[in-house]
Amino acid sequence: MEKLRGCSNFLEASKPYFAMISLQFGYAGMNIISKVSLSRGMSHYVLVVYRHAFATAAIAPFAFIFERKKQPRITFTIFMQIFVLALLGPVIDQNFYYAGLKFTSPTFSCAISNMLPAMTFVMAVIFRMEKLSPKKVRCQAKMVGTAVTVAGAMLMTLYKGPIVQLLWSKHIHPRKSYGTDSENSDKDFLKGTIFLIIATLAWSGLFVLQTQALKTYKNHQLSLTSLVCFVGTLQAIAVTFVLEHKPSVWKIGFDMNLLAAAYAGIVGSSISYYVQGLVIKKKGPVFATAFSPLMMIIVAVLGSFILAEKIFLGGVLGSVLIVIGLYSVLWGKHKESTENKAEEIPDAIKVGQVNGNGSVSAIEDVEAANEIQLGKGDQETNNKPLFCCMH
Repeated sequence: MEKLRGCSNFLEASKPYFAMISLQFGYAGMNIISKVSLSRGMSHYVLVVYRHAFATAAIAPFAFIFERKKQPRITFTIFMQIFVLALLGPVIDQNFYYAGLKFTSPTFSCAISNMLPAMTFVMAVIFRMEKLSPKKVRCQAKMVGTAVTVAGAMLMTLYKGPIVQLLWSKHIHPRKSYGTDSENSDKDFLKGTIFLIIATLAWSGLFVLQTQALKTYKNHQLSLTSLVCFVGTLQAIAVTFVLEHKPSVWKIGFDMNLLAAAYAGIVGSSISYYVQGLVIKKKGPVFATAFSPLMMIIVAVLGSFILAEKIFLGGVLGSVLIVIGLYSVLWGKHKESTENKAEEIPDAIKVGQVNGNGSVSAIEDVEAANEIQLGKGDQETNNKPLFCCMH
């Protein structure tokens, strides 16, 4: 019985890890497919529109079925919060990301995106979503891990080195490359890098600014996600009409363009918004963003297969640093979670002893203490966003 209980506890504790790792594979596939579609001439403005149209269609029915009761009233303030969330995520973040992806490569784009954990950690500290205690080892581990992760991403960006011959490289026949080795000029590559940095800044800002809306939609995450996707679709349509004047750009058939839009909308937006929201609700934003470096490693491997991208020594060394930094951050988060639980239980037991109601009351007080701790989430963890927009 104890073994079954231990196994059940292990599986429950492992869910956030499995969820985030699975999402990285989904994001990696989306980057590869989107790069192929953009390289074949699809407008990134139109891709954003179709992506969020698919996302809205995929998640809105679930929001209607499971969350149609006690819907929060949409006041002007709440509408503006949703409007800004949609502007930051679906419009600014993804338009600039796709533009940067078009001028660079999937692996490089993922490398730049790995600045996200560092940006999020800094913003979380500034807005008091994360406690900064430099004297504690767990906090030092998070800070060092973030710095090492950024260093690894920068190494991949700034240093190439010799080409690394992989075991399967000999069996890959030469084909059209979707990379940027000779296709794009240095000017375009620099432009793409700037676009990617702007996208990552907008992405990080989304984590912070969505807090107010989530106070209203605490029990209606699907509804909030649906509204953000829908408003984002309308905003993206307006942007496309202004910047794209050819009606032909809207044409889409049963081809790679349709696959890119559908895959990005269903997997990259609707599913990821909800799943990652649950993870962030339980573990916090730094835990969720710490997994983003894995996407770069997956993209590098898949890119060598599908896009015939070359893997350089700098990329391999950068990946090793990123993995080290990743697990340093995760270790720090795990220690923080363990310490918080250890502090909660004794206090709850003391309350139970004062009440004199025996073990049952003690258990109830432990649960009450947990609720109180979650209540602090409205000033601590509740200030941590419940869903986030991913590329």
